[in-house]
Amino acid sequence: MATAMAKFLAASAVLYAARRYFRDWGTTKDEAKRRLLGDGLVAPPVLQATEGVWIDAPTEQVWPWLVQMGQDRGGLYTFERLENALALRYHSADAVHPDWQHLEAGDTVRLVPKGWLGLAEGVELTVAEVVAGESIVLTTAAPRTPWQLVWSFHLVPNWDDRCRLLIRSRLALRHPGEVVLAELLGPARAFVTRGMLIGIKRRVESHRPADMASISSRAAHRDR
Repeated sequence: MATAMAKFLAASAVLYAARRYFRDWGTTKDEAKRRLLGDGLVAPPVLQATEGVWIDAPTEQVWPWLVQMGQDRGGLYTFERLENALALRYHSADAVHPDWQHLEAGDTVRLVPKGWLGLAEGVELTVAEVVAGESIVLTTAAPRTPWQLVWSFHLVPNWDDRCRLLIRSRLALRHPGEVVLAELLGPARAFVTRGMLIGIKRRVESHRPADMASISSRAAHRDR
C-alpha cells in the first residue's frame, strides 16, 4: 500500500512539474495572461491554458478554416488516424468548403458523434460569440456536460502577411474532483490542441500560393 501511494505521489509530482511546459505551449507570458473574448463566461476559479502558433498568412485566409471546424464538418485538423482508431469518425478537410462558412451565436460545433461510448447525444459545444475574422467562442455547461468549459479561438494580425492563432481553454473548478481530472487530462488536451494548431497552419500555408496566384490573376485582369 505504501509503495503504491509513493508511486502515485511521485507520478503526481512529475505531472504537476510538467504542466508548466504544456499548459501555455507556444505562447508568450503576455499572451497567456492576456484577457480574450469569452474569458468572462467562466468565473474564477478556473484552470486556463493558452497555446499558439505563427501562421504565414493574413487572418482572412485562416478564418475560413476555423469557421468550418466540427466532427461532422471540416474536422479538427489534428491526428485523424488516432481519432478514428477511437471511433470518432473524423475526416479533416484539406480545402475550404463554402457550405460550411456560416457560424453564429447559438449554433453548435460537434466534437464527438452521437452514441460514442454510450453518449446518446455525443458531445457538442455551443457557439457563444463570433467576431468575424477575429474570434470564435465555444462553451458548454450542465446539464449537457458535468463541467463548465469555454474553448476559444483567436486570430491576431501581424502586418498584412502573418498572424498568430491562439487557442484558449477555461475550465471551471468547482469541486476537488474537477481539479484532479483537469490535471490528469492536461497532457492529452495539450497534445490535441497542438495538433490542431499545426494542422491549421499546414493547411493554410499550403493553400496560400494558389490563393495569391488567384489574387494576382484577378488584379492583372482588372488592370487591363
